[in-house]
Amino acid sequence: MTNLIYRQQIEPSDLEAISAIVKSSGFFSTAEIDIALELAKERLAQPDASSYRFLFAEDEKRVVGYTCYGLIPATSYSYDLYWIAVLKDLCGQGLGKLLMAKTEKLIRADRGRQVYVETSSRDQYQPTRNFYESCGYHQEAFLKNFYSEGDGKIIYAKILE
Repeated sequence: MTNLIYRQQIEPSDLEAISAIVKSSGFFSTAEIDIALELAKERLAQPDASSYRFLFAEDEKRVVGYTCYGLIPATSYSYDLYWIAVLKDLCGQGLGKLLMAKTEKLIRADRGRQVYVETSSRDQYQPTRNFYESCGYHQEAFLKNFYSEGDGKIIYAKILE
């Protein structure tokens, strides 16, 4: 991907972009989409108090991908990656890896040492798990039947160097 612009400042128009990006995957329920929007709304409403941080990738003034991350409360240097998503028609072109690398760089700049990310154990999330592993994350935990019967939570971690 060339000619991408990255920015951390969230804007009200990003709510529509986040919704479109998350919906485009076809993976997420309405409740999950609402959660993605809640995090952005909190950051917009309380920019200084919110622990949620964002990184947006824009191509020709259109948001094509984003991450949402933050310091885990009551930790010194552990971060959660809450969301990483790109428009479905751009998947497989390296944008996700660029966003991940830039997000990790921002976390390191904030003295973060490790990142945690979680995903579903359902078969449809195998590409997501492959992506995390290709970015150097390893499975740290598996919580059986976490989301629902037969749908566990897999927690990945990466030590930042």
